[in-house]
Amino acid sequence: MRRLFPVTYETAAQALAEAPGADVTEREWELGELAEAYAYPGDRRPWLRANMVSTLDGAAQHDGRSQPISNATDMRIFGVLRGLADVVVVGAETVRQEGYRPARAREAFAEPRKAAGQGPAPAIAVVTARLDLDFSLPLFTSPLVPTLVLTGAAAAPDRIAEAERAGARVVIAGDGAGVDPVRAVRALGDLGHTRLLTEGGPRLLGQFIAAGVLDEMCVTLSPMLTAGDAQRIAGGPSVPVPLRFELVSLLEEAGFLYGRYGRPDRQSE
Repeated sequence: MRRLFPVTYETAAQALAEAPGADVTEREWELGELAEAYAYPGDRRPWLRANMVSTLDGAAQHDGRSQPISNATDMRIFGVLRGLADVVVVGAETVRQEGYRPARAREAFAEPRKAAGQGPAPAIAVVTARLDLDFSLPLFTSPLVPTLVLTGAAAAPDRIAEAERAGARVVIAGDGAGVDPVRAVRALGDLGHTRLLTEGGPRLLGQFIAAGVLDEMCVTLSPMLTAGDAQRIAGGPSVPVPLRFELVSLLEEAGFLYGRYGRPDRQSE
């Protein structure tokens, strides 16, 4: 893996020219190095990071799943980002399509998580209006950390009761049936979850973007083409003016690019 951008430069060529001592060797990065490269800010405000993968022609999935356009290094980074997070926020449709399971504890992150006051693994927080989920799945019945269900105040009481019977913690984050992204971030922060990671799906990510609560975007650019009508990494409502993020770092391996982008106003706070 090569580090093309150690910090924010105008171009990769400029970065390599002006930082001759930068690490550009082809080697497998240690998990600790990746954890340092993707570290959250040091303060305790809620910080929402997204992690997605996209093909060259903008597809976020192939045959409804992201795995066919991913690779082993993308999955390593996926694991590191989970290892750093307090909670993983995901939409109900993605839970169904991707067959979500509870996050697992990883020995490599045991001590850092303990030192940071985190549990053995991040909680999974499922965003859902109708709670049309199979609450008999291990995600709800046997996680290391209780799964959270984020929903609105108008959600069906019988579905809420079923979620709670399965062991999930239901969090109300909206006045109607749906979830308000601003309230969702605030509610998770109130529970002590300030290192937030969303893995989609595209509709949920689009809602976070439109609400202005996304602080950081981690995206793997896969050197593949799929054509077809697959979703982009973000969908849903558009924003009045395109939001400009700044490049924080860029890694490359076997043609895959692993970019990390941040909101300029939050980077300088």
